[in-house]
Amino acid sequence: MRRAEAAERAAVERLVHDAYSPWIEVIGMRPLPMEADYAALIDAGLVHVTDGLDGLVVLVPEDGVLLVENVAVRPDRQGAGLGRALLAYAEEEARRLGMAALRLYTNVRMASNIALYESLGYVETGRQGVEGRSAVLMRKELGP
Repeated sequence: MRRAEAAERAAVERLVHDAYSPWIEVIGMRPLPMEADYAALIDAGLVHVTDGLDGLVVLVPEDGVLLVENVAVRPDRQGAGLGRALLAYAEEEARRLGMAALRLYTNVRMASNIALYESLGYVETGRQGVEGRSAVLMRKELGP
């Protein structure tokens, strides 16, 4: 894993588009990660990519918590454990930064994502509207 570079913006945007496009029909609109400003996120050092740009994770440090804002895996690599590896990397980054927990949110209709997060120890902490979408809020406490 490494931070994305400015020259990779188009590839990052393509990866996000390809990963999230199937969800448009499920949730009835474009998922929020498809609306993000990746030039700004990359410039801020928040986009972490795999070698080969098969997957990425956007990590935003907050007060004592690391927000996993986006996890995206190329469709032809989904189901191979890359999403789990990206989330494990997020945990490593949180520990490296001295964070006590990670948090994320996902659309209530993304049931397979919710199940994945629960299997990795995330617990639902609430539900709320986020930019016209219904989101499940989740959190994972990190042990010592």
